[in-house]
Amino acid sequence: MKKFINILGAAAIVLGGVTSCTLDAVNYVEKTPENFPITSDDASQALAGIYENLNQVSANPQMSFFYLSMLASDDNLGGGGTNDKLMQAMDLLLNYQTNMTHQFWSDRYQGINRANSLLAGVENMALEDGERNQVIGEAKFMRAFFYYELASQYGRVPLVLSTEEAEPTQPTAVELWGQILMDLRDAAANMPAVRKTDGHVDKYTAEAMLGRAWLFYTGMYGNGDDLAALTSTTYNPLTEVALPDGTTLTKQEVISYIDDCVNNSGYSLVPDFRNLWAYTNRCTVEDYDYTKGQGLKWVEDDAAVNPESMFAIKFNKLASWQTTIGYANGYALHFGVRGGQDYAKTFPFGQGWGAGPVAPNLMNDWNAAESGDMRREASVQNVKDLPAYTYGGWADFVQETDYYGKKQGPVTAKYTDDSGTTQYAPVFEYVMYGENGWQNDNLMQTGNIHDLVLIRFADVLLMQSELKEDVSGINRVRARAGLAPIGAYSLTALQNERRWELAFEGVRWNDIRRWHIAAAALEKQTNQPVYYLGSSAKNTPHSGGYAARYNATAGFFKIPETEVSLSNGALVQNEGWTDASSEYSGW
Repeated sequence: MKKFINILGAAAIVLGGVTSCTLDAVNYVEKTPENFPITSDDASQALAGIYENLNQVSANPQMSFFYLSMLASDDNLGGGGTNDKLMQAMDLLLNYQTNMTHQFWSDRYQGINRANSLLAGVENMALEDGERNQVIGEAKFMRAFFYYELASQYGRVPLVLSTEEAEPTQPTAVELWGQILMDLRDAAANMPAVRKTDGHVDKYTAEAMLGRAWLFYTGMYGNGDDLAALTSTTYNPLTEVALPDGTTLTKQEVISYIDDCVNNSGYSLVPDFRNLWAYTNRCTVEDYDYTKGQGLKWVEDDAAVNPESMFAIKFNKLASWQTTIGYANGYALHFGVRGGQDYAKTFPFGQGWGAGPVAPNLMNDWNAAESGDMRREASVQNVKDLPAYTYGGWADFVQETDYYGKKQGPVTAKYTDDSGTTQYAPVFEYVMYGENGWQNDNLMQTGNIHDLVLIRFADVLLMQSELKEDVSGINRVRARAGLAPIGAYSLTALQNERRWELAFEGVRWNDIRRWHIAAAALEKQTNQPVYYLGSSAKNTPHSGGYAARYNATAGFFKIPETEVSLSNGALVQNEGWTDASSEYSGW
């Protein structure tokens, strides 16, 4: 009988911070005194193995949910070159090749199994109650986060809550999301009320993630769970959800958790929005026309703690292209200006694969709705305004636009070499953290090591306003951007504020889905001006267009065919992915 092999790999532990190839060398599924974790140090190492999954996925960022969330949304196009069909397929809600995102599926289930292994044995560990609650909370948070991404990307994925080998089953949406919400509720309720600054998640991060998961599930599934209900244009969010333990989670309870996060967490808004982004780093800020002379200072200069960052992926100098590539911020490489030209021409932005060009429809909407918003220029660079920029480099760019997203890409720095000549470092980190200690000298590919922030405090403030239907959180975010407060809450105002504040941070895709505005929003990308191989063109529809593809799929992507085959009939392929109309062959 076939087994679901990619879910049921051995549980793992990080041994002294070594590379991922050793993570599963010790089998902790067999609960014996010789190998099952029993001490505080064992618990820390087991947690490290779970967290390492974030970097494991970062080794192939193009298959991840964060990456898909950027490209599939209405704010970014696919981009890349003519051979980067996966990028364009994600933007067009199409499939490319048999197992387009299979590595992500496998990696996340490995992380889930590590969390399950720790949770299975934590009661046997010699821990104080507070430490035990923290360990359990972190493991449940990470399991819920992994499932949040899988369930958002693929829909009804197998729900595995133990390390015991079993045939996979495909749960209902309420079973799957009920487990996600219960894990997050338990983590938020039981972890000590202590803010963490050491890279571990804390009670308040769990509260924030609970809000995010609640808003998505209750909005997306408010009308039901069939395709017609999921793609309906009626927004009718649920106000309570039944959980697997027989309890009910209510909207008011979620509000209480979010209020606690806002009022008691110690997280705060960085006073100047621009200081959140790496282009204000001390090695670059005074050489960039937009930032020089403004008194700006990147909040993470010299690895300082970002008071607004609640959950982030950390990176380091030890990335090797062959083995430990996940230690580098591969998302920055992918979202860099498509390379092949002098760094002086793209300064202060580094180069990469050209994924996710900013969609012109975002700029049109932003200018029309909030023309004085400083966040627009802080988030988007019109490349025509860069003094030395010329359209060139690799000549195969697809869906190129005049707009480049500043938040996620690489940033360069100028420095003077031993001969007194000005040079351009491919990444500012080479200058800030010194030239010694890099595992790989190809800094364009492995040198981006600034954090990828997944949840920040501004998002929590906006969730608070949305849940309570008031303007308090919205106006705190607007005040930071130098904008006048709004007088009365409206869903439209909230939707706009989230779009402007959180642009290019991986949340827009699920936002438009849960608000049931995705088809209309995505369709605005059709016929927008782009460049194809350097020539002016239009963003043309494929396979019926954006709205048609969304209505055929509800935004759930194709389950890897290998997993469907291995499941022995237990997994049913998502709607919209079973015939040739879902396949992308090229621009």
